[in-house]
Amino acid sequence: MSIFKKKNSGYISAKESSKISRENRRTTDQMEKRLNRKNVDPSEYTTKMRDENNVVEFDNLHTYFFTDIGTVKAVDGVSFDIPKGKTVGVVGESGCGKSVTSLSLMQLVQRPQGQIVEGEIRFNGENQVYDIAKTPIQTMQSIRGNQISMIFQEPMTSLNPVFRIGNQVDEVSEYHHPEMSKEEVKKRTIEMLELVGIANPEGVYNMYPHELSGGMRQRVMIAIALTLSPKLIIADEPTTALDVTIQAQILDLLRNLKDHINSSILLITHDLGVIAEMADYVVVMYSGRVVEKGTVHEVFKNPSHPYTIGLLNSKPMVNKQVERLYSIPGRVPNPIDMPNYCYFRDRCEMCLKKCNGEYPPEYHLSDSHIVSCYRYENKEVKTDE
Repeated sequence: MSIFKKKNSGYISAKESSKISRENRRTTDQMEKRLNRKNVDPSEYTTKMRDENNVVEFDNLHTYFFTDIGTVKAVDGVSFDIPKGKTVGVVGESGCGKSVTSLSLMQLVQRPQGQIVEGEIRFNGENQVYDIAKTPIQTMQSIRGNQISMIFQEPMTSLNPVFRIGNQVDEVSEYHHPEMSKEEVKKRTIEMLELVGIANPEGVYNMYPHELSGGMRQRVMIAIALTLSPKLIIADEPTTALDVTIQAQILDLLRNLKDHINSSILLITHDLGVIAEMADYVVVMYSGRVVEKGTVHEVFKNPSHPYTIGLLNSKPMVNKQVERLYSIPGRVPNPIDMPNYCYFRDRCEMCLKKCNGEYPPEYHLSDSHIVSCYRYENKEVKTDE
């Protein structure tokens, strides 16, 4: 009968589920009411950048999902910066909070269950600095697609199958610049399709998504994202569904277009090879937290957190033959009931006695290389901060 005990099985009764639902509804209703307000005083959601050379600053971001079985802490205190004109790569296992971090920046987290409950996302806009976490929906609609754009994972599900390509790219210009004539909008769309390397832009303009290859569809998604020359491009695993040769072309295209429009990129991927080739800075996430961050050179030359070391060891090497690829042992902890200690402790092969205590703070190995691991407690370098 032990399988029916709550402690051992994680069982939750209908009464408890109903109580959680009522509490969640109260919490999310208050948050939704705040976001849906109109004619809000700009002083409530404008702020100042800590460093004017950054385009985005994530500061102690917490994004939670309020479900019927408990609160999922998808992003649990994330802090990192995206400098102007640079590419920041976010890497980690599925479910570590990479995509939710980027969706929080776009205010596209599934609502009302998903909410930013704490922290700031400072965005250095064209005329003022916004705290995205507090920005009302009405204002956010003028920022999203205009100053911040997103390239989604799977173009076939992102593009509408019943509309022609031209209509879908036109929509961006028509929404944000209603003063443009139909001829100007079409001209801009064809220019963008040509810019992303589509050989027959006029023909593709009149095609449907199913008539294009995977690489062509991804180029269309990039054209949609870059139509208004945004300050920040969020690329959420832009090469996942593509073969290796097309992946290389898409990455080269993104790199060249970033320089062409003087933009920054937030690149989300599982592929460490893509990070090494594309990014200037790396952020390693695990279970909703940043465990290590630094420049590409620092993180790849001197990986410091046991999780980062595990990720790099699990990558196949061309000049090294092994019987079995390394895999990180154990399982990711349940996001509804996270432990108070280091989230990686139960999977770590380098544990110390101190790891049984509180979650480790950040330790500076250099001005830009930061790691959350007690192994570096006595090796921290003093910084100017």
